Amino acid sequence: MTLAIGQPVPDFTATATGDAAVSLADLRGRQVVVYFYPKASTPGCTTEGGDFRDRKADFDAANTVILGVSRDGIRAQENFKAKQGFNFDLISDKDEALCQLFDVIKLKKLYGKEHLGIERSTFLIDAEGKLAREWRGVKIKGHAQEVLEAAEALHGGR
Repeated sequence: MTLAIGQPVPDFTATATGDAAVSLADLRGRQVVVYFYPKASTPGCTTEGGDFRDRKADFDAANTVILGVSRDGIRAQENFKAKQGFNFDLISDKDEALCQLFDVIKLKKLYGKEHLGIERSTFLIDAEGKLAREWRGVKIKGHAQEVLEAAEALHGGR
């Protein structure tokens, strides 16, 4: 199944930091940003998470929840969140259920070797649980701001 703009995102429940289970159904009535990053505590992922962290009050004002997702274990996610002072939950997707749902596992090249990894991607889900926007192959610079502007426009367009 491929997610399409304007279509409902299937409900999911995932293990998040703070010993929480995050369920999309529980977030109905709020917009949700789900951003996928390759690996906790790496430079690019730290920068991207920091950009979302620094804009959280603005996302809150736009009635938007931020969720970061990677295949790291929950302990690595907890450490990453604590060290960087992230003010939103990180999801451990070790079984790749969310990665498969959002189709973010891609063949990547690193130092000439190919491997399967997360393609940096972000999804904006509207308050009714429908996919509103998606960004794939994300470049970090300016990305969180672009997502914020889309969330604000969606929220303001009610």
